[in-house]
Amino acid sequence: MRALITGGDGFVGRHLAAYARAQGDTVTVVDAECDVTDAAAVRDVVYATAPEVIYHLAALSSVADSWKEPIAFTRVNVLGTHHVLDAAREIEGCATVVVSSADVYGVVDEADLPLDETHPPSPASPYAQSKLEAEGFARRAAREGQRVLIVRPFPHLGPGQSTRFVVPALAARLLDARERGLSAIAVGDLRARRDYTDVRDVVRAYRLVSEFGRSGDIYHVASGVDVELAAIAALLAQRLDLEVSFEVDPALLRPVEVPILRGSAAKIHDVAGWEPVITLSQSLDDVIRDVEERRRAGTLS
Repeated sequence: MRALITGGDGFVGRHLAAYARAQGDTVTVVDAECDVTDAAAVRDVVYATAPEVIYHLAALSSVADSWKEPIAFTRVNVLGTHHVLDAAREIEGCATVVVSSADVYGVVDEADLPLDETHPPSPASPYAQSKLEAEGFARRAAREGQRVLIVRPFPHLGPGQSTRFVVPALAARLLDARERGLSAIAVGDLRARRDYTDVRDVVRAYRLVSEFGRSGDIYHVASGVDVELAAIAALLAQRLDLEVSFEVDPALLRPVEVPILRGSAAKIHDVAGWEPVITLSQSLDDVIRDVEERRRAGTLS
């Protein structure tokens, strides 16, 4: 299969490219060299590669940053998706997997968990709003005859993730505390509960959806289990043999925090046979190992 990955140098993109190549796909990766807000640049890349599938991962993805730069998030996440779909329309037989986010659901009632794909979205951040608007372009393209699949991944983690995200950030602060002999680290709201899936399971889901998904449909990628961030922080500290306290830093708190997210992956399981196989324990071990290696190499970001 000829695959084009936008945002392919990012955390998920690198894992997806490696997995797709291991499955025998011919993969083209574009990232900063193809500004998805530039329609002509996107069209040139799509025409040159003539992909059978486009995985549209290019996006601004930090919820915290979206409050500071909401217009930039709209431009990249919404307009970029429109340009990719517009270019894909001209390639016969091309499927596009549009990566959205479970953040589109916003603050939900715990009684409604686990969420399925029919739950009404109610975005609680500019990032989530931009993803929901991008989905609108995807659904329209599907109605007009393009093969378009929408995935809503719940939070994911694994080696290579930026410390702008909570789990590698916690690992980095704990490693710093161990090195400096600190007894406390700064944290945000650790009461939030999240449904985490390892990125290596996530990219496997994306490829399966590209093959077996029904055009226009939405598919959750989720573990079906929510874990409090405080528990994850404690597990990381335990692995590093550290006794530290976690002190809330107001600067790390979001304007609106979603207290809990947990999703059902029954639909993707029924359609494509997907289920997660990598345990949270293995993911945390791999995150610590990866953060340690990047700290030593001076490449941690």
